[in-house]
Amino acid sequence: MAIVKLEHVSKAYDKKIAVHELSLCIEPGAMFGLLGPNGSGKTSSIRMMIGITVPDSGVVELFGKPFERDSLKRVGYLPEERGLYKKMKVMDQLIFLGQLHGLDVMTASKRAHQWCERLQITEAIPKKTEELSKGMQQKIQFIAALLHEPDLIIMDEPFSGLDPVNATLLQDTLMDLKNAGKAVLFSTHRMDQVEKMCDSICLISQGEAVLSGGMREVKSRYPRNRVQVRYEGQSAFLQNPMIAEAKLYDGYAEIKLKDGADAQALLAEAMRGAAIERFEIMEPTLEEIFIETVGGKSNA
Repeated sequence: MAIVKLEHVSKAYDKKIAVHELSLCIEPGAMFGLLGPNGSGKTSSIRMMIGITVPDSGVVELFGKPFERDSLKRVGYLPEERGLYKKMKVMDQLIFLGQLHGLDVMTASKRAHQWCERLQITEAIPKKTEELSKGMQQKIQFIAALLHEPDLIIMDEPFSGLDPVNATLLQDTLMDLKNAGKAVLFSTHRMDQVEKMCDSICLISQGEAVLSGGMREVKSRYPRNRVQVRYEGQSAFLQNPMIAEAKLYDGYAEIKLKDGADAQALLAEAMRGAAIERFEIMEPTLEEIFIETVGGKSNA
């Protein structure tokens, strides 16, 4: 049974089409990346999934049946725009938000303390939200989305405002939830995290899905024409006509070959003028696929 299923969903605001004929499916225990430039329709799609807005056409299903409000008891949502109460103390706020999801005070308090310890923010418990850093507030709202132990977890830009250490902590937490059988959908501009974490993706541009499927299958559609080279010596080999594009750093180069180019021939030429420490043929990164597909342009 699919946790989320959208079939030919469309939404327009006045004359602007936000989402057009979007279809996707998220299975239990899956990490799903919803990607796209600014203004591409990601947040509009999420809002339709959870009933904040109603699609103009198409079908939204949660947990194997048409959308109904009662299904939201099994959904945890971290919106891109944060919504904490600045004057409330952290624990009071988490208990209150837990109660909104049907938890009693004792259960909400116990889970909130456990999550604060897990995310290393116990020192924030007696403080008001306005006293906390942006990253700390992000963790509080992250906890609020998980207190009721939802089966579907939707995270809209979950790593915003976090330093690398805390981003890794949340990333590991999401992977633990996925491994526990939860379905996780997240939208982010961090392509490196999507590439490491997601089983499947859907890339939206101007409201339409332009690339979707399993991560490995999507990447297999693109040629292995990227080469990473670390070397000492001359860089004249980077002028080879078989190279479509090269980014040169200090003793390191990232190369994109032209169609049909022979990477081994490039290696042979490079070795004539430089000591090659590393020569690795790579598949394109998700970031490169993203830029190639949408042209690096914002829809905003």
